[in-house]
Amino acid sequence: MKFAICNEIYQGWSLESTLAHAAQLGYAGVEIAPFTLANAVTDLSATERQRIRELAARNHIAIVGLHWLLVKPEGLYLNHTDARIRERTAKYFVELVDCCADIGGTILVVGSPKQRNLMPGVTPAQAWAWTATTLRDAVKRAEDRGVTLCFEPLAPFETNFINTAAEAIEFVMPFNSPAFKIILDVKAMSAESKPIPQIIRESWPHFAHFHANDKNLKGPGFGDVDFRPIAAALRAAGYSGYVSVEVFQFEEGAETIAGKSLEYMRRIFGEANTAVG
Repeated sequence: MKFAICNEIYQGWSLESTLAHAAQLGYAGVEIAPFTLANAVTDLSATERQRIRELAARNHIAIVGLHWLLVKPEGLYLNHTDARIRERTAKYFVELVDCCADIGGTILVVGSPKQRNLMPGVTPAQAWAWTATTLRDAVKRAEDRGVTLCFEPLAPFETNFINTAAEAIEFVMPFNSPAFKIILDVKAMSAESKPIPQIIRESWPHFAHFHANDKNLKGPGFGDVDFRPIAAALRAAGYSGYVSVEVFQFEEGAETIAGKSLEYMRRIFGEANTAVG
């Protein structure tokens, strides 16, 4: 199993320092939130994109991809009632695919709960159709650029649009594209009625990325979620992608969050590997 970490954990750190620290700890990859680099990915020049690739290569660590895609720039929305806003968002998603590929990434996590909530008067069916149209060109570009979009089911307290893994799979399936899958997130799955290992089993092979965190919004091993059955389910499914640490509470500091999360996952996934063996 390959372990990664999301760069926004390193608040106030340069990208170079973030990559160096994550690599030193033993992470295989870093997942980047674009808003930590620029207001919009279109502001990142070809030279800057190449610099990011070279920083990763110099530190012997991979750029996994991008997440928190629509935090910036302002005014984008997946299923807005205004067709012009949906069109701008669709074009920006194509730009996100290109940026991801340019910096060496292969995963785009489509989460952005605040930019996909059902607006007043919009039915779930309308939002479903509008979101699919918004993402269609990006999926096509992703097929050409070797990138996989991963739609993220999120808990009802985060968004009212696509809350379960089963719904997310239902959404991506009609695209019939290897470049459009879902992502599973422990925090989000903790809000479902099904046990997390069952969700993993039922969702394979439709997920291409995995976020490790706790329902308390901290890192793996920082709360009550037992990752042993989660690791066993991922092993049994044959998942070989990244397990990426994503947290939302940063009070312990980047060094502690990154170090203890990786230590915990290595131990738990090592146990699962031994059990399978």
